[in-house]
Amino acid sequence: MNAVREFADFDALRAAVGAELGASEWIEIDQARIDLFARATGDHQWIHVDPVRAADGPYGRTIAHGFLTLALLAPIAQQLMTVRAARSAINYGLDRVRFPSPVPVGSRVRGTIALSAVDEVPGGVQVRRTVTIAAEGADRPACVAEHLVRYLA
Repeated sequence: MNAVREFADFDALRAAVGAELGASEWIEIDQARIDLFARATGDHQWIHVDPVRAADGPYGRTIAHGFLTLALLAPIAQQLMTVRAARSAINYGLDRVRFPSPVPVGSRVRGTIALSAVDEVPGGVQVRRTVTIAAEGADRPACVAEHLVRYLA
């Protein structure tokens, strides 16, 4: 894993536009994590929570919910970047979220972040970062999303 990239101020963020911040640690996607997510969200679709039925399904085993994969964006981002000048960071939303490939149970995933833009907003800046989450050994990423975060001074 790369060390957390610390940005001392908003100028440092602006200077890093176009940079990739490296890769997070691997995160294990086991059935317990999938089941906890199902309970938390109420999404108990068999392809996620029924290993017996999923064995005969299209992937031969259960797969993680797409939104579980997307939710890993938070710990991935915490591992890869921090902005010391910000008194708060606000999740402002997502643009163009895609799930190009499934995450089978037993997989490990990790993410990368590329800083795409830094725009002025009242009281701080809004950062657009492209987050790519990939399962180990997969040909295509499991999730690609443009994440908007507001850092307020």
